[in-house]
Amino acid sequence: MIQFKHVSKRYPPGIDALPDIDFEIGDGEFAVISGHSGAGKSTLLKLVAAIERPTGGVVLVNGQNVGALKRNAVPYLRRNLGLVFQDQKLLFDRNVFENAMLPLSIAGFPPREAAKRVRAALDKVGLLEREKAMPIALSGGEQQRLAIARAVVNRPNLLIADEPTAHLDHETARDVAQIFRDFHQVGVAVVVATYDSGLFPEARRIALNHGRLA
Repeated sequence: MIQFKHVSKRYPPGIDALPDIDFEIGDGEFAVISGHSGAGKSTLLKLVAAIERPTGGVVLVNGQNVGALKRNAVPYLRRNLGLVFQDQKLLFDRNVFENAMLPLSIAGFPPREAAKRVRAALDKVGLLEREKAMPIALSGGEQQRLAIARAVVNRPNLLIADEPTAHLDHETARDVAQIFRDFHQVGVAVVVATYDSGLFPEARRIALNHGRLA
């Protein structure tokens, strides 16, 4: 599913976010990337999603060398990835349904099939009854749920999340963590970067310390 082979990432002016790491995450696995602030968690996830390219080494996702993909091939890679980041990038001029619909509209899904998928995803995260609400009317936890629904509406085989429970109260964070468990239980591989790995005690833990595997 995911392989890092002697991967390094350097930012100007010579900052090594990831010096040289090797690991694998298998099909259908649930893995938590843990570590202190600045440990390299977000960088690692961005390399998986081809948002960043490695300075050295090889990143393989489903057998593809994502660091070598041409720009026009990246959208096809991401159709099999669900991405949830801290800045949820919700469109505040569109309602809940329209936000969740966006990936399917871009992919050219037939409207009727797309609508079924959107409502199934919203139902899974507990937002079906709020499909006409605007994001500004949602709580922080509900906005995060909407971001998750949008990430899974394509039915990806890999769900990636960067600090999905940051800034949420403990009860809401537990509810959001359960959503990721639910997707894992139906066969979706899940990789979560978080400072609070205690929310996912059953997951395999990959710990980073200043960019190195701890």
